[in-house]
Parts: sequence; structure tokens; C-alpha cells
Amino acid sequence: MTHDRDSVYTGHAGADAPLDHGWLLGHFKPPDDPRHSTDVEVKWGVHPRGDRRARWARGERRTALLVLVSGRFHVLLPDRTVILARQGDYVVWGVGVDHSWYAAEDSVLVTVRWPSVPGYAVT
Repeated sequence: MTHDRDSVYTGHAGADAPLDHGWLLGHFKPPDDPRHSTDVEVKWGVHPRGDRRARWARGERRTALLVLVSGRFHVLLPDRTVILARQGDYVVWGVGVDHSWYAAEDSVLVTVRWPSVPGYAVT
């Protein structure tokens, strides 16, 4: 992991992700960090079997893309459940779509959300 004044950061998703609940890039990084962005958020999500979102995300103001790297992952939407089962399966939803999720198997996903706005962290 390196970070220099030339706005370059190198790291490893597996090592860096646990520092911010899986999030590698977004508004929550310090302003002088190259990973700070209000335009987009990127997450390396490692979810053990049975892991689930504590509550539904409601009043969504972002667009989201989830791409399955490994495992089996269920994305719960108001009118259906999308099952990501093959490496590379993905789902996209837009502003206003409430959602939740759970890991049916140990799963790894890359999530991209935009814009990066505060107010969605589940404690």
C-alpha cells in the first residue's frame, strides 16, 4: 500500500477493504487521499454465508452495480429477488429502488455506486 502526493495509491483489495467495511473508494476517504470521491464508490465485498444487510436501504439516491466474483448472492428488490450465481453475473438498479441482500454462500462482489453520498451506512 502506497500513497504519495502525486495522487497515486496502490494497494490490495483484500487488505484495504476491511478498513472501511469493504469500501475502497468514496466520499468517506480523507480529502487528500486519491481514493476520495464524491462521484463514485467502489467496494470489495467479502460476505460469509448467511451474511445479510441489517435493514433495507430506502429512499435510494444512487445508482448501483453489483458484480459477482464468487459465491451465490441474493439481491432483494421490491418486486423480485435477483440471484447472482455465476462469476460475472451482475445487477444494476437506479435512483429510487429500495434494496437489501444476503449471501446464500460465501461470496465476493465488486460494488460500484454513484454518486458517493453520505447517509446509507448501516451501523
